[in-house]
Amino acid sequence: MERRVRVRFAPSPTGALHIGGVRTALYNYLFARQHGGDLVFRIEDTDSNRFVPGAEEYILESFRWLGINFDEGVSFGGDKGPYRQSERRDIYKKYVQQLLDNDKAYIAFDTPEELEAKRAEIQNFQYDAKTRGMMRNSLTLSAEEVQALIADGHQYVVRFKIEPGVEVHVHDLIRGEVVIKSDILDDKVLYKSADELPTYHLANIVDDHLMEISHVIRGEEWLPSAPLHVLLYRAFGWEDTMPQFAHLPLLLKPEGKGKLSKRDGDRLGFPVFPLEWHDPKTGEVSSGYRESGYFPEAVVNFLALLGWNPGTEQEMFSLDQLVEAFDISRCSKAGAKFDFQKGIWFNHEYILQKSNEEIAELFAPIVANNGVEESIERVTEVVRMMKDRVSFVKELWPLCSFFFVAPTSYDEKTAKKRWKEYSPQQMTELRELLAGLEDFSLEAQETAVHAWIESKEYKLGDVMNAWRLCLVGEGKGPGMFDISAFLGKEETLRRLDAAIQTLG
Repeated sequence: MERRVRVRFAPSPTGALHIGGVRTALYNYLFARQHGGDLVFRIEDTDSNRFVPGAEEYILESFRWLGINFDEGVSFGGDKGPYRQSERRDIYKKYVQQLLDNDKAYIAFDTPEELEAKRAEIQNFQYDAKTRGMMRNSLTLSAEEVQALIADGHQYVVRFKIEPGVEVHVHDLIRGEVVIKSDILDDKVLYKSADELPTYHLANIVDDHLMEISHVIRGEEWLPSAPLHVLLYRAFGWEDTMPQFAHLPLLLKPEGKGKLSKRDGDRLGFPVFPLEWHDPKTGEVSSGYRESGYFPEAVVNFLALLGWNPGTEQEMFSLDQLVEAFDISRCSKAGAKFDFQKGIWFNHEYILQKSNEEIAELFAPIVANNGVEESIERVTEVVRMMKDRVSFVKELWPLCSFFFVAPTSYDEKTAKKRWKEYSPQQMTELRELLAGLEDFSLEAQETAVHAWIESKEYKLGDVMNAWRLCLVGEGKGPGMFDISAFLGKEETLRRLDAAIQTLG
């Protein structure tokens, strides 16, 4: 019987969710949906010192915004909980004891000072088969001494007993067969008596086993841990339920060297978090993709192609299309440059894809916040003319505020270039022509104005550039007849009068 696909995303609530973590969750989501499986949301909060209030809700809100839905876990329910590791203490203790009873682990009492002294004494010190005999642990102390130390309240850790000379094979769905010699692995700490909680390594294995996780898809930074996790599965006798591993490529700095960090975003002006983050400890506010004006679909599309290639020229994918096209074997082994400019390009493409009405609904509050009362129909008309010029909805106002607010000044550089000595005369004639039109539609204006320019033998560019300066205040905007038809006769004439008077 084929095993049901079950994957998990298991962040730690230590702060804002990095965009690399979002991509990991996205790939897990795509893999689960493609195989008709389950996506589990687990919180790994065994390191109580790093817990940050509000981080868990921030992570959940990020995925709600992005449209990445989980099937079970924290806040989603399920029959394999609890899904917060801090609520599973008693479960882990049972498995710690099982390793101790089977001589797969041992208790160590070494203090931080003793460990530091040993590091100073032995170059490149590693707590392993070569050095464990020099340390204070249950392998060098008698059972009576061990019990006495525990009874006296001495803090201890439980270390995994790694045997040397073993070849550990990790089959990775992206990287193929990875072989590691156990000699380079240290006896990792699995449990700490100080807080009665396991470390990531033990909790991760126990949870994946009990929650029947079939595939572990995670970042490349966890690849060094994979051999240890394989050995732990063996130590418990769980080889038959060991998940398949897939270690995703790192997200690299835009320049390509080094792992992407928040500093890179601050330096180059792009977000590295899905939502704006207010650090409760420092008060620092970090930008987010949502608040920066990105569409969630654009962020998902952008991230999906960072480290994965569909094998075609297609770049625009809906979430459903990504589910259909995703093939984890097509993920790159090499790191992916974080081309934030491509993210902006995606947002522009999604603006073009969306209807004028949908963009207008987003733009209308911005218009209102600038003190303009305007109908949604007229806002939609402006969007129709201008949306192809922006990458973000918020960019529309500075680009096309002239549709709603008459210019009170005229760009000096444009005026110097476009306002000729004969412009006042031409604009006065144009004003009279437009005032006499009964039909002020775009088509009627265009026919009349072109006929007038031709009869007067004026240069088309001279007239149109000066007219644009009068109505807009600078040299930007769509076609002049689009602008004047939108403004209407009364407003067009009023702006012409004001400009002729001001520019002279």
